[in-house]
Amino acid sequence: MTSSPPSLGASVSVSPGVRIKRMLLGGGPLVVLLLLLIFFTFASDTFANPGNISVLLTQLSILLVLGVGLTFVILLGSIDLSAEGVMASSSLVFVLLATNDRNDFQFGILAALAGVLTGSLFGLVNGILHVRLGIPSFMVTLGMGAVGIGIATVLFGGRAPQLLDQGLRSLGVDKVFGVSKLVFLAALVLVIAVLIQRYTRVGRYGYVIGGDEPIARLSGINIKKYKIYSFVLSGTGSGLAGVMAATQLGVGDPTIGLGFLFPAITAVVLGGTLLIGGRGGVLRTLVGAAIITVLANGLILIGVSIYIQTAVQGLVIVIAVVASGWSLRRRVRVIK
Repeated sequence: MTSSPPSLGASVSVSPGVRIKRMLLGGGPLVVLLLLLIFFTFASDTFANPGNISVLLTQLSILLVLGVGLTFVILLGSIDLSAEGVMASSSLVFVLLATNDRNDFQFGILAALAGVLTGSLFGLVNGILHVRLGIPSFMVTLGMGAVGIGIATVLFGGRAPQLLDQGLRSLGVDKVFGVSKLVFLAALVLVIAVLIQRYTRVGRYGYVIGGDEPIARLSGINIKKYKIYSFVLSGTGSGLAGVMAATQLGVGDPTIGLGFLFPAITAVVLGGTLLIGGRGGVLRTLVGAAIITVLANGLILIGVSIYIQTAVQGLVIVIAVVASGWSLRRRVRVIK
């Protein structure tokens, strides 16, 4: 797991009992994931089948890429609500520039790159509007999400363009060793995100800014610049998620990102990244995304209604936020 912010004081003594409780709290999401895996393995005859494991990993891939991008922004104590609109625009840009049934463009892998960079551009605009104009991140990104849906609707033109490039289409439908190629792409994104978080200023300063922005400012950190970088990373993740979804479905569509935002935020928070910023990381998001994916898949296999699944996800994120808040209150008491 990624490290938490540095201790506020070396002089504060911590008893062995408190240390054990902190270890359990930090490893709580992983324990929950293991318990869910055990429960659904016994509750459903098909849950642990190789075919369903492949389905689980494929479902996890897009959610993970989206959640990884969001993690960089949430670590700042900000939020990015534009993901669904960004996915929509990115999917349309990608498909319309690749071989399709609407025009004569055949840009191949460059079309995929254009789709991803569309997300990066949205992230850049989000960051500039939030940082330079001082508009709250939830308001900026909510508005830009609507802009993304609008642009996608215009590009859509009343008919979903079909992705005819078989090389790019294979990314979403073909398998390697029984597992979708999207899974390997998501794993690569996770590795890159871990490297960024641990070995670059963008990643390291994210913890400092989210933990205590005034202290970060006094330390000479260019807060505005690194905040913008984080929003660009989030937008890039959303853009890539839109491209991945388009290769899987074979079309570009304004509704392609519908239903992804809430599970992605849930995955980030459930994994242990605080909504107020300063603690968490992309590896924690992996655990949170796995919990959401296993829970949704397992509930379907045992016959639970999709509407109840949504309610369960909502309950899970509330519990996660309450638990993290309780942890912070206990820490404040110890410091006092």
